[in-house]
Amino acid sequence: MAGGGPHGRTERRGSGELESAVLAALWATERPLTPAEIQLEIGGGLAYNTVHTILKRLYDKGLVLREVDGRRGAYRPTKNAAELTAQAMHDALHRGPDPIAALRQFVTGLSPEQARALRDLLTEGAA
Repeated sequence: MAGGGPHGRTERRGSGELESAVLAALWATERPLTPAEIQLEIGGGLAYNTVHTILKRLYDKGLVLREVDGRRGAYRPTKNAAELTAQAMHDALHRGPDPIAALRQFVTGLSPEQARALRDLLTEGAA
């Protein structure tokens, strides 16, 4: 049976989805958040201990920093959403045997707006 609290069944989410939710909560604010604040922001019946575990995983991966204010710890992201996405794209390119073929496949899947933005960015970089 799926886990749940005393008030019934809670939605079960994978660790990657939970990590994304925690990062989204941190990106939505300009200040560090405590685990309790993140728990409130995410909602969905997520236990405090689960939030704390996800924050530890993100810390171990270098994706969040912990700031200590007295006995209370608050967390902030080390990278914004665009930086993290770009890093994932670079990592994926370096894993494959043919980065140029991967880029070709990636570009063919872009929307016209994305393709135009990419052309503009490449033109700016060449200038």
